Amino acid sequence: MAYPYRHEKETPMLSRGFGDPRTRTLEGWKELGGYTALEKALSGSREDVIEEVKASGLRGRGGAGFPTGVKWSFMPKEKKGPHYLCCNADESEPGTFKDRELLRWTPHQVIEGCLIAAYAMQAEHVYIYCRGEFFEATQILARAVEEAYEAGLIGTNILGTGADIELTVVAGAGAYICGEETALMNSLEGRRGLPRVKPPFPAAVGAFGRPTTINNVETLASVPHIINRGGAWYRGFGTEKSPGTKLFCVSGHVRRPGNYELPLGFPMMELINDVCGGLLPGRTLKAVIPGGSSVPIMSAEDCQTCTLDYEGVVECGSMLGCASVIVMDDTTNIVKQVRRMVDFYAHESCGQCTPCREGTQWLSRILVRIENGKGTEEDLDTLLELGDQMTGTTICVLSDSAAAPVASSIEKFRDDYLALIRRGERVGAA
Repeated sequence: MAYPYRHEKETPMLSRGFGDPRTRTLEGWKELGGYTALEKALSGSREDVIEEVKASGLRGRGGAGFPTGVKWSFMPKEKKGPHYLCCNADESEPGTFKDRELLRWTPHQVIEGCLIAAYAMQAEHVYIYCRGEFFEATQILARAVEEAYEAGLIGTNILGTGADIELTVVAGAGAYICGEETALMNSLEGRRGLPRVKPPFPAAVGAFGRPTTINNVETLASVPHIINRGGAWYRGFGTEKSPGTKLFCVSGHVRRPGNYELPLGFPMMELINDVCGGLLPGRTLKAVIPGGSSVPIMSAEDCQTCTLDYEGVVECGSMLGCASVIVMDDTTNIVKQVRRMVDFYAHESCGQCTPCREGTQWLSRILVRIENGKGTEEDLDTLLELGDQMTGTTICVLSDSAAAPVASSIEKFRDDYLALIRRGERVGAA
């Protein structure tokens, strides 16, 4: 696993403890200034915390990129019952492996961010919902929570300020759909992880029927640094519309795959060629998926001018998502890779919505037929039509996630499909 890449401007925050076992402990985290941000937040007003996060421009790091401070401000100001904060650590998107590293190396960074956010939104209980397969990371996090309780950083009358915040670590059952915020809340309540229809939105009716905010691990881990050094300082990194640094998960055909913390707006080709050491020997770039398997595929040509921020990736025809950069060279069978992605979504569909339950299976069967040389050119039109019917027609976006790589791959790599189809035609003619 590769760790922080230091560029012209030092990237000072999220990954600074990666690879150092000492930062897993309360003592080690305090040596890096840990929990000073919590003290600072608790000594001021809740509104001041929210305004500082708004000023920073921090956007949700789970994929949607919604402004974090604005999301916090949706929580009711008047408390008529309990409020909750859910930290979404159900990291299941293929190609994504950043949140588990934050939990594994700097669990107190995540805990501190959760406590600050909970204080700001008057949430009396925090739930950190971890992916079921994260056994090691969950155990490390649980030990860190115990340390924080023993030190009076969680619980009743935190640091003598009168603030009461409880924190519970919850292990999921390994279902991709529980990464969707309303399915996560259903699972947390002990029910099947099925997405809910919105409205009502979680800030009004969330976990256990109470106002709830759900934030990603990386989002909350950024908060202590913003509170310590200010929103204006945080805006010194990244771009005007996409401030701050971001953990990029790079995998695929590069010499040095791994997690890299870089300012948003970093050039994609510089990430691939300089940070990750370039492609494997003798290979050329064919395609990149910039934000995990659920976003449209980019061609090598698209990548040349792409900057890795929310707006820059959209301009090049895809989405930044959770910044999981999957690099594919000229040896890649695009049809096979897209089929594997669709198989994943077909397996993980909760089955609640017909376009998703049936559509993912149909996409998979047609792609298998093409991959085996038994497809026709009409199949490509069918795939695109299916994708259109699956997009925007379901409760959550899992259906859209399956359709996106199919449509973009046909648009950008149609020749790869035709080569398999025509190979099958030649075999049949022989």
